[in-house]
Amino acid sequence: MRRSLFILMGALAVGVAVFGGSFWIARQCCVKQMAAPDDDLGWLQNEFHLNDAELTRVRQLHEGYLPKCAEMCARIAAKKNELESALSGSTNVTPAVEQTLKEIGELRAQCQAQMLQHFAEVSQAMPTEQGRRYLAEMQRLTLGTHEQIEQSMSDHAGHEHHQH
Repeated sequence: MRRSLFILMGALAVGVAVFGGSFWIARQCCVKQMAAPDDDLGWLQNEFHLNDAELTRVRQLHEGYLPKCAEMCARIAAKKNELESALSGSTNVTPAVEQTLKEIGELRAQCQAQMLQHFAEVSQAMPTEQGRRYLAEMQRLTLGTHEQIEQSMSDHAGHEHHQH
């Protein structure tokens, strides 16, 4: 009986030590991540195993791209406001609405092209295999959302969207 109690207490002590150690490690990781909340590119270094020089180059490319991105977003937002104005109070799709929709589509296409170009430049600042993996993921994210919507619409039972 005494031996069983000793084994049980030992197992309990080991369990507490493992739990405590796991808790401490997780806490240290969280503290480390929270210490640099403004580092929106830190994940790249971890995910793609970039050294400091590679990450510095990626940061330069990112900072150079941000003004272009902000400008494109502002242009799209302005067109969307125009569309909302053209649609408000109307029960018909007017030629002005159609034209604004075309312009929004063109701006979004320009935006995607700029994003893809930026991602290609970033991928070239990375080790070859990591750059390929990064570019493939960014292409999937950039193009995939719209493709997922199109796919779900064409797969929808009884929906003939893909035949238009």
